[in-house]
Amino acid sequence: MKVEEVMERNVIGVNRNSSIEEIAAAMIESKVSGLPVLSDGGYLVGIVTEGDLLRLKTTPRLPEFINLLGAVIYYRGVDKYNEDFKKLLAQKASEIMTEDVVAVKEGTDIADVVHLMLDNNIKQVPVVDGSKLIGMVTRANIIRLLLNK
Repeated sequence: MKVEEVMERNVIGVNRNSSIEEIAAAMIESKVSGLPVLSDGGYLVGIVTEGDLLRLKTTPRLPEFINLLGAVIYYRGVDKYNEDFKKLLAQKASEIMTEDVVAVKEGTDIADVVHLMLDNNIKQVPVVDGSKLIGMVTRANIIRLLLNK
């Protein structure tokens, strides 16, 4: 089965200048866990998720490091700390969104999307034609397939 057979085509998005309050209200109103951030032409430039908004209410994760012979060596941590700190101060979509978005084409096999979701710990995947957003596949879309079998 292909993405085009299960994807949501009427996707609500926000723009780069949407406020945190507008984003939160849109998520609650549309009952989704994330919203694509779109340019004026409908091109995907990022995504804002519930997880991003949760970071506004916490402290940044401390960088992971080891102390080796008196030297501090950071691993898998400084970048995440900087990202968390940046998002902690966010006021609009462009400041909190994830820019490196995992996206698929409408001809992608559903099994491949499931692997992407599990491997990247994500709940939805934008569907694009080039970089223009044409839909969204969510975990719920895929789980609905279980009912049809």
